[in-house]
Amino acid sequence: MAKKMEMLLVGSKAKAGIKKMGCNTAGDALEGLNGWVHWLIEQASKRAKANGRKTVRAHDFIVL
Repeated sequence: MAKKMEMLLVGSKAKAGIKKMGCNTAGDALEGLNGWVHWLIEQASKRAKANGRKTVRAHDFIVL
């Protein structure tokens, strides 16, 4: 079984955003979104380091 990741999201806010779009939130939806956020942070951090920086900037999250 995979290690459970720390929740980085405000669940009620994420659920409200999904509801605003006219959809319901499944029980595993926030866990999946949280995993994606962890991945984005990892990728942005790698990009910043590859560019000789310790500071993650907005453009580091852009995946092309």
